[in-house]
Amino acid sequence: MKNIIVTGGAGFIGSNFVHYVVKHHPEVHVTVLDKLTYAGNRENLAGLPTDRVKLVVGDIADAQLVNSLVAEADAVVHYAAESHNDNSLQDPSPFIQTNLVGTFTLLEACRLKGVRFHHVSTDEVYGDLPLREDLPGHGEGPGEKFTDHTPYNPSSPYSASKAGSDLLVRAWVRSFGLQATISNCSNNYGPYQHIEKFIPRQITNILSGERPKLYGDGKNVRDWIHTEDHSAAVWLILTKGTIGETYLIGADGEKDNKTVLELILRLMGKDAQDYDHVNDRPGHDLRYAIDATKLKEELGWQPQFTNFEEGLADTIDWYMNNREWWQAEKAAVEAKYAENGQ
Repeated sequence: MKNIIVTGGAGFIGSNFVHYVVKHHPEVHVTVLDKLTYAGNRENLAGLPTDRVKLVVGDIADAQLVNSLVAEADAVVHYAAESHNDNSLQDPSPFIQTNLVGTFTLLEACRLKGVRFHHVSTDEVYGDLPLREDLPGHGEGPGEKFTDHTPYNPSSPYSASKAGSDLLVRAWVRSFGLQATISNCSNNYGPYQHIEKFIPRQITNILSGERPKLYGDGKNVRDWIHTEDHSAAVWLILTKGTIGETYLIGADGEKDNKTVLELILRLMGKDAQDYDHVNDRPGHDLRYAIDATKLKEELGWQPQFTNFEEGLADTIDWYMNNREWWQAEKAAVEAKYAENGQ
């Protein structure tokens, strides 16, 4: 693959993937297609070689633009999505337009041009799992982690729109023979993540002299993975994955939100109890947990960033050293949360 399109490549996970490709695969040219909504940022691509990375500002639902770009590509890696649960509860319409109509537009272009397609999705399509008190990972039984055979059971407009986009991909593979794969990944952390998300929100609150905020009792569990490990897995699936298959990406990083927040506070030299409880999110999923056995056994993938505390410390350092990247938006983000008592 010499020419790939990365949709949403100016966003958090997408831009980290672009950096990964530039670093590890010097023969590949990347065209980033990004609408540059609030979650996309040109600065996420700053410093990358202009002869290898091209930014096209546009909408994935723009069929004319998408068709013209796909005609020159060997593959499309589809990260672009509206992805914030709270926003989907306030206004679901952008999630339907981007995540469903946008994905359909890309699928049609790839079908017509015979271009390889990889769809990046989320573990949230599976709904949630029961809470367990013995984390991390002791005595798991059947059904205690998500697999590629777990039935879909989305909880929010966001996760429902992603579930719908996954099903579109599966239908295009079966109906039209599209050369496509899907990956469903657990919660990412690392540099360039928008400050509305859980980990960077807590970090930037502390850096701004504000008390961090915890939804409800904080027992909700997420399965954390460093975005660099996610990028490596996506590249492996793109180049070696079996067409039509779904691969789950996770690094056995189960932590409840309370534990993560208190670790952030300790790493930043604060009292671990120095935070406020706020209203819980409606329909807040209890627990996510990924079984990545298929990815490991079939493709030989292994996570490299397995020490969560070290990865979190590096992430904190990035936000400390890149205040100009997030500071201008901080007040507006917190004001939006405050409207909902969060």
